[in-house]
Amino acid sequence: MSDNKPTPQPPQHQEHQPGSEAEMTPRPRSSMEGWKSAGKLEGKKALVTGGDSGIGRAVAIGFAKEGADVVILYKDEHEDAAETKRLVEAAGRRCETIAGDVGDSAFVKEAVQKAASFLGGRIDVLVNNAAEQHENKDFATIEEAQIERTFRTNIFGYMWVTKNALPHMPEGGAIINTTSVTAYRGSPQLVDYASTKGAIVAFTRSLSQQLFESRKIRVNAVAPGPIWTPLIPASFDEERTAQHGSSAKMGRAGQPDEVAPSYIFLASNADSSYINGQVLHPNGGDVVNG
Repeated sequence: MSDNKPTPQPPQHQEHQPGSEAEMTPRPRSSMEGWKSAGKLEGKKALVTGGDSGIGRAVAIGFAKEGADVVILYKDEHEDAAETKRLVEAAGRRCETIAGDVGDSAFVKEAVQKAASFLGGRIDVLVNNAAEQHENKDFATIEEAQIERTFRTNIFGYMWVTKNALPHMPEGGAIINTTSVTAYRGSPQLVDYASTKGAIVAFTRSLSQQLFESRKIRVNAVAPGPIWTPLIPASFDEERTAQHGSSAKMGRAGQPDEVAPSYIFLASNADSSYINGQVLHPNGGDVVNG
């Protein structure tokens, strides 16, 4: 009998960021199939960045199933975005998709205005989720352009989307930022990425204090562990992609559908009205501080 453990998923690689869910084998579970809704977001209006696939797709569909209309910002994965739109509309809610680069402040300004118009002038829930990562095993060789690109998407984009969304957010709204387990335990292959995720934790904690005091807007975050999303085959070689999640305490990668409930919880005043400036950790059992 072989001592080799089966890999969590077949070896695969994609040459483009942020990756396409349609090209993955197996496809992630990201359609919130079987989710039992309770109307927690009935009548709410939500904006989700990186909402075309993976965690963002599951969040958008979960929000729709709970009663929210959704606008998705995404980069250029048009097939994935169209499928997410179809699934949101199948849940009985309105959906719009807007393609572009959240690292471009001019695009963000225009896109958020379009989103607010589609949503009737109001954004009740903002999810900052778009991200990119690029493996580098020797920081002495990392390209300055890579560092700037990672920060531009992963933290500047969050700030620009939030800045432009705030004029459309009513009192009692919610902002949810996607950080990562790497913000807490680090990552030797993803130093720049992990650094942006640490910045997101500080951004969340700081903004939560400012906005709740002035406008009763709660700001929280979610720090996923290894999740099976398009970003994985788009970031790593075939061997590492095949092993993704094997080091988690639960022995496997998580699925987007297992992460999205954290966002629904934080978006719902019925569930999390006394939670602000905090981070939830759906990471497969990795105990981290903070």
